[in-house]
Amino acid sequence: MQKTPDLIICEHCDTVYRRRHLARGEVAQCVLCGAVLERHQWLGIDAQFALIVAAAIVFVVANVTPIVTLGFSGMLADTTLWGAIIAMWNDGAQIVAALTALTLFFFPLVQIALFGWVLMFARHGDRAPAFGLAMSTLVRIKPWSMIEVFMLGVLVAVVKAHTYFDVVPGAGVWAFGFLTVLVTVFSSHDPRNLWDLTREARR
Repeated sequence: MQKTPDLIICEHCDTVYRRRHLARGEVAQCVLCGAVLERHQWLGIDAQFALIVAAAIVFVVANVTPIVTLGFSGMLADTTLWGAIIAMWNDGAQIVAALTALTLFFFPLVQIALFGWVLMFARHGDRAPAFGLAMSTLVRIKPWSMIEVFMLGVLVAVVKAHTYFDVVPGAGVWAFGFLTVLVTVFSSHDPRNLWDLTREARR
């Protein structure tokens, strides 16, 4: 979608609209093809930056603390996300291990790092170096971050494992739950307004 200060061009059918102020929760849609033109931005730059810093802290906690502890006949065993990935790799499931590492660690990590990078400069009204590349990368990797799917899978596994083992959720699973909430909040926010905000700040 291309924008001018007062006009929006639908990225699907090239229909041109004049921009208008959106109320909280309101979404502007193309009347011809129904594509979303713009959403009301309810988070300011500082709030977005605070969220991404919180997500970075929670991401670290989620990856260094045990996800779950299993108890059976007096024996306890726990594992972190990376412990599970290494176990899958050693058991011959290299493709699954690689996909898990990409979708649950590397893509979310890149997403958090790039958001933090562009927002750090946007707080001062500037565009970060390689701003266009960072925004393009964020759009491309967004569908590949699967933390929400992982969280749902962990909950199902915990419920099923509880039949055979003593299951104690670790700090990691709570951190992943909180991270899921933060990711959902960010996913509902359209970062394209950063193009306008940083451009306007340069005037």
